[in-house]
Amino acid sequence: MAAGYAELLRTRHAARLLAGTLVGRLPNATAALAVVLFARAEGGSYALAGALSAVYGVCNAIGQPLLGRAVDLYGQPRVMLPASVLSALGMALLAAVGLDVLWLAYVAMVIAGFFTPPLEGGLRALWPGVLKREDRVHAAYALDAVAQEVMFAVGPLLVTLCVAAWSEGMALLVINLIGVLGALSVVVSGPSRRWRSGPREAHWLGALRSAGLLVLIGAFFFVGLAMGSIAVAAVAYADEHGGGMVSSALLSALGVGALAGGLVYGSREWPGRPESRLRLLVGLLALGYLPLALVPGVVGMTALTGVAGVFLAPALACAFVVVDRHAPKGTVTEAFSWLVTTFGVGSALGASVVGPAVEGGGAVAGFAVAGAGGIAALLVLLSTKRFLGDPVRPTPDGSTAENDRNGTVEPGFRAGHQA
Repeated sequence: MAAGYAELLRTRHAARLLAGTLVGRLPNATAALAVVLFARAEGGSYALAGALSAVYGVCNAIGQPLLGRAVDLYGQPRVMLPASVLSALGMALLAAVGLDVLWLAYVAMVIAGFFTPPLEGGLRALWPGVLKREDRVHAAYALDAVAQEVMFAVGPLLVTLCVAAWSEGMALLVINLIGVLGALSVVVSGPSRRWRSGPREAHWLGALRSAGLLVLIGAFFFVGLAMGSIAVAAVAYADEHGGGMVSSALLSALGVGALAGGLVYGSREWPGRPESRLRLLVGLLALGYLPLALVPGVVGMTALTGVAGVFLAPALACAFVVVDRHAPKGTVTEAFSWLVTTFGVGSALGASVVGPAVEGGGAVAGFAVAGAGGIAALLVLLSTKRFLGDPVRPTPDGSTAENDRNGTVEPGFRAGHQA
């Protein structure tokens, strides 16, 4: 397993692109925590801190697919780097004005959120051209999902260290400067500068005209909702079982499970159609969420959350393969960005709707929301199977061919059946 990933990362540009993208996404991964800490340090209430974070999140959700479409039209360097700089300037504006001029603080959040560069979708668009071999592309999707788990674990720690060493305002500046450097590392690379999206049909819906993509967006909205609810339910469980360190242990176990599952999934090729495999993986993911409502003792609960995380990274990795197969030609970055955005919106909504559930029924009710989210995601995929068939498009001779433009790995596909 390790040898396969090492071979992937030894491919020219691969390690640099993965590292640069992860570093470039650091501001987005830490924004909620960094903004809340800054607002509190400035004397703002939790309600105000939450409102600022919410504005950032909503604008991020709007900006990601729009910037992804711009990348597909104009290339990565022309969009990614200016967006990264503008987003960092938005955070710098917040650090400079504080909460004294409140409307400016909200403007800063709008700028920082909207212009967050779509580095995640951009990286997945680059993998096929960099790695060439189909098995490596599949492994890269899994490795990317795993690395994301690591980033979301390390990011908050880095914010805390910056606050301890300097201040909350300096943490905003340092994290976002690091993010600009990460984006710069990506866009000056050869693959990023050379990458061009395929010719696209002019259509105002862009990637959203794909029925298959809409199905994926619907399903992963509920997966995100489940993940967001787990984070809040874990805090409620900790309150009932000994304090904050318990919630950290549960969320760490969830991340370790996702890490292990992603590494195993990406270490081999899997037979069959990815659409069928995605339904299976989401089904297993939902099955892992259901026992959380049993809320056993801390040791048992930690084990259950570890198991619940195992199928998250594989499901995400497989979903990206399916996105690539169903995205209309010339919209791949936008399509990836839509999936990422929807997952994030679902997570934010899950964190908000689980609150009343926890207040009414405690941690049991909170984890029940997560289980319901997983089941809803599975039902979306099962009820829309006809929209996730093999994507086909006409060829010049009138026959049909797979719409797998980037040659994403799927064993059993013949080269002649790829666009």
